[in-house]
Amino acid sequence: MQIADRDRAQILVQALPYIQKYAGKTIVVKYGGNAMVNEELKNAVMSDIVLMQLVGINVVLVHGGGPEISAMLKKIGKESRFVKGMRYTDQETMDIVQQVLAGKVNKDLVQRLEDAGGKAVGLCGLDGSLLKADQLDTQLGFVGEIREVNAEILQNASANGYVPIVSTVAAGYHGEVFNINADVAAARIAASLGAMKLILMTDVRGLLRDKEDESTLIPVVNVSDVSRLKKEGIISGGMIPKIDCCVDAVRRGVGRAHIIDGRTPHSILVELFTDEGIGTMFY
Repeated sequence: MQIADRDRAQILVQALPYIQKYAGKTIVVKYGGNAMVNEELKNAVMSDIVLMQLVGINVVLVHGGGPEISAMLKKIGKESRFVKGMRYTDQETMDIVQQVLAGKVNKDLVQRLEDAGGKAVGLCGLDGSLLKADQLDTQLGFVGEIREVNAEILQNASANGYVPIVSTVAAGYHGEVFNINADVAAARIAASLGAMKLILMTDVRGLLRDKEDESTLIPVVNVSDVSRLKKEGIISGGMIPKIDCCVDAVRRGVGRAHIIDGRTPHSILVELFTDEGIGTMFY
């Protein structure tokens, strides 16, 4: 598809007020789903983040790595077990989670962002006591609930021109290491930084009025309407914890929270720099 020169110029002009609005502000992106496993989408996300960095946005990238953890557990002959939709994490599983998230996945993302022309530093919740947590539920093993976020380490990285890429393992208060849900971690990190936006990348268009029909996207939701939407069954299943994270972030002072479709190339740029945006915005 050829774009006329006039249309190219119009796209750039439309982006200008948004670039001015976000310059110097912090945006936290939770990276996951299909965008983490598809090569074309991975490259699109990295170029989006480099562009955001170049126009003066402080980006913090928070990632999970469920498929990679499951694959590594399978390699050692250990079955993945889930309780209430969360990974049951015994000590052996926690060791694998730490190796995969803080090691392979995190460093792969750092290298990829650097290769795309950005500047990145890989961190996990253990570095500089970035994330401190207690056990969430004894039934889940070493799954943690965040108690403290040390935002200073992220602010220092941003101030020096680096994108912090954060894997979500946290330090306990008695030498333990905990696995943290990446959506929850991203919401708490965004709140601790006073971020302008939290963006959760998922494998759906956003919140749908009818989950079988992608044309029923609800583009904007006031957080005060969420309990009614749950009662009506519009917010259900796997969307509940994601939307709870958005609500929590907004209530803790984040300007806006968004659920966007990571299956769409450059969905972050469409959300940030166009009038229409993409996905569902919570305010």
